[in-house]
Amino acid sequence: MSGPVAIVVLGQSGLETARRIKAVLECAEIHGLEARVGHADVPFAKASEHLAGLFRAGKPIIGVCASGIVIRAIGSHLADKQAEPPVIAVAEDGSAVIPLLGGHRGANELARDIAKVLGIKPAITTAGDIRFGVALDAPPTGWTLSNPEHTKHVMAALLSGAHARINGDAPWLEQASLPFSEDGEIELVVTHYAEQGSPERLVYHPECLALGVGCERGCEPGELIELVEQTLEAHNLAPGAIALVASLDLKADEVAVQALGSHLGVPARFFTADALNRESPRLRNPSEIVLREVGCLGVAEGAALACVGSQGKLIVEKTKSTRATCAFALAISPLDPASLGRARGHLSVVGIGPGGEPWRSAEAVSLLRAASDWVGYGLYLDLVSDLSGDSREHRFELGQEETRARHALELAGAGRDVALVCSGDAGIYAMASLVFELLDTGSSGAPVSGAASRVEVTVAPGISALQAAAARAGAPLGHDFCAISLSDLLTPWEAIEKRLHAAAQGDFVVALYNPRSRRRKNQLAEAIAVLHAKRPDATPVIIASSLGRRDERIAATTIAEFDPEHVDMLSIVIVGSSSTRRIAQTSPERIYTPRGYEAKERNP
Repeated sequence: MSGPVAIVVLGQSGLETARRIKAVLECAEIHGLEARVGHADVPFAKASEHLAGLFRAGKPIIGVCASGIVIRAIGSHLADKQAEPPVIAVAEDGSAVIPLLGGHRGANELARDIAKVLGIKPAITTAGDIRFGVALDAPPTGWTLSNPEHTKHVMAALLSGAHARINGDAPWLEQASLPFSEDGEIELVVTHYAEQGSPERLVYHPECLALGVGCERGCEPGELIELVEQTLEAHNLAPGAIALVASLDLKADEVAVQALGSHLGVPARFFTADALNRESPRLRNPSEIVLREVGCLGVAEGAALACVGSQGKLIVEKTKSTRATCAFALAISPLDPASLGRARGHLSVVGIGPGGEPWRSAEAVSLLRAASDWVGYGLYLDLVSDLSGDSREHRFELGQEETRARHALELAGAGRDVALVCSGDAGIYAMASLVFELLDTGSSGAPVSGAASRVEVTVAPGISALQAAAARAGAPLGHDFCAISLSDLLTPWEAIEKRLHAAAQGDFVVALYNPRSRRRKNQLAEAIAVLHAKRPDATPVIIASSLGRRDERIAATTIAEFDPEHVDMLSIVIVGSSSTRRIAQTSPERIYTPRGYEAKERNP
């Protein structure tokens, strides 16, 4: 299942049941109809539209409501049985749990978990589950079925009286109530080799293969993928038996390694050189050259063996292409990648917009909910506190920008999923540029090193202060504009003043960021004076404060009447160009900068 699970509540009477369900699920959110349900993680306005949207997005759904409501909402969107997410209906009082769809894609298992906490029996109607206590087309975590297209025929045969036999070791099959016999017509094969299935033969692969890889810096993804595929074919190994791709931690940011994991649909995990050196006695091809280059005697073989433990064994020794190597090790049981090595780590630099929920992007919300850790200025974290869930917060004071960026990178370097929270847009006078500066080994500063320098970075844009202010005021950015920060903490005032003169000369609409602080009292007045020298007295000026928040304030004046005392630390000031206009007859008054369509009409 792709989480988080959406627990959809349509009435206050179902909220307690929803909370009981959420308490036992690893990753779940309560979605509440905003007109009737208070304190939901995700409010929504229209039940049918919201349920349909969740279903189309492939989100697991638990509807704490009448099953008919859920059925009618998603009925017209039913298409591919193999792709549909789990959908479950739960009575508001917790007296019934019914898996409606996706029984063999996690719904039945989820229904059993819910029923257990509610103290009831789930209403599971899937024939195989009822008769045999097992879903042959939905093996447990750590197992893959190579030919799911044949399960319908197999289950029909078993329900009609056929017998099964198991070829291999699979406790979950052995413990089921299937009709077994030594000469059963249905064969259930358990193997890490690539074998052919059929309508009478289901082939299951325990995910017990660890694929160790190494490559030169900048190796083409296609070369590594081709090497692995050729090695699988040469040794008749099943791709479905691969649990993970493993390598040295120095390779965590290699595009080829990440591409291989995506190609195989498995996670990539990484080990230190010391961890790989502990496998040295078991290496078939130790290399002094590799030791000198990366600090261990072997990457591919060592990484594979590090995953399978002392009872596992190397079954395919190091195999080479021009710039890459791979090796396979076999564990005695399915592997749990989350318990092995370390993930690459991911840092999301998230722009939350001005702060209010309506102006957050869907991407920002998704990244914040998925993050294990939040890093940011305390006020910014407060603005998104409704999304926090189980995320651990790392709060910093204003002015500690570099400290918090380094902290976020170090957390991500430890294999965590980190969100660095920024107000407005993450890339406009915010933290994204600082993050990349700390990752740039060629910068004049002190870049991060080690695992922190190899994390994956995502930048999620947000509505910037200049966009929000412009939207509230009308359309002052309708033609060419620029943004200038008046803070001289990082930029000398002489440079700022030079840019102001250039903007004035170019007749740009100018958005003034960081216009005033307790320490900086005079720069704003000086900036306005520079712009006023090139603009008429009636030029519109917009002052926008606390945008998107409860105490939001939008004021308009002229450049001649502008008073810096009306501007605080949470404000942005937009100064119009010589062509910016005010529409006084509207309520509220609107300000815009024409693009030039009027002249175009006169001179087609």
